[in-house]
Amino acid sequence: MELATYNQVMFKFSGTVGGGTPILDYAKNSLSGERITSFAGILNGTTNYILTNMATGTSYEEALKDAQDKGYVEADESLDLDGLDAAAKLVILANWIMGMKVTMPDINCTGIRKVTTEDIKKAAKNNCAVKLIASCNKELIVAPKEIPNDDPLCVNGTLNAIAFTSEHSGTQTIIGRGAGGMETASSILRDLLDIRQEIART
Repeated sequence: MELATYNQVMFKFSGTVGGGTPILDYAKNSLSGERITSFAGILNGTTNYILTNMATGTSYEEALKDAQDKGYVEADESLDLDGLDAAAKLVILANWIMGMKVTMPDINCTGIRKVTTEDIKKAAKNNCAVKLIASCNKELIVAPKEIPNDDPLCVNGTLNAIAFTSEHSGTQTIIGRGAGGMETASSILRDLLDIRQEIART
């Protein structure tokens, strides 16, 4: 961003968080004038897809293979499974929206490799589901967490969901598809159209 500002060029990156869901634009534009105090959500559609399948009784290995067959998993699967992709998105959100200056080493990151079917069943008994949650409050954390089934963040499949808590508006949640080439392509197109409009104004 600093380099783009220095060179007086526009730099758009809405597709880096949420795929086709305009998470960055929503927080920056729809909540402009508000002070966002914290946020938490599901930022990786691949792990959410895997955990959703595990909740139906599918083993971790089978759920992972299914996600791979559908093209959801990164070529380097550790980016998804170890929470690194979600952590990178958390860094982008924290810096862009909260005005922080954090990097990957600042994130306390735990992936989903150690989530077992027993963990899933235990959560279900408590009317909850296990989700990989990225949160920014006093700490920056990515970790599996039990989420109540009636919580707006408890979405399934490749959906992403993020809840922003602001000083005056309370908590607002945005939900949308987070994994897939077409979804990400739509965000790139949105950025290009924004750039075109900005150029037209000058």
